[in-house]
Amino acid sequence: QVQLVESGGGLVQAGGSLRLSCAASGRTFSAYAMGWFRQAPGKEREFVAAISWGGGSTYYADSVKGRFTISRDNAKNTVYLQMNSLKSEDTAVYYCAARRSRASSSWSADYDYWGQGTQVTVSS
Repeated sequence: QVQLVESGGGLVQAGGSLRLSCAASGRTFSAYAMGWFRQAPGKEREFVAAISWGGGSTYYADSVKGRFTISRDNAKNTVYLQMNSLKSEDTAVYYCAARRSRASSSWSADYDYWGQGTQVTVSS
């Protein structure tokens, strides 16, 4: 069982930056691939970024490539999402997810555990 708690969301102006954190409970965090997803009002949840168990492989949605960076610190049981050059269309609730696999995935159905989400609002 893994519990995930996101933090770092908030209100930021367009062009600004935020760093989201996701703290995981449990002793086997390093055995999980991790992902970030987001859901805007009236839209379906969509993939943002993912990282393999060791951090050696990362994968991004085209909409955030070059602006967002996913990373993890297995010693701290934490995964991060650095978001730069934010746009109004990045406004959403951001969710952290854990997958019982060493390989990352962009499919939400592949993930086994989810956090409660943190709101990111980008004002234009």
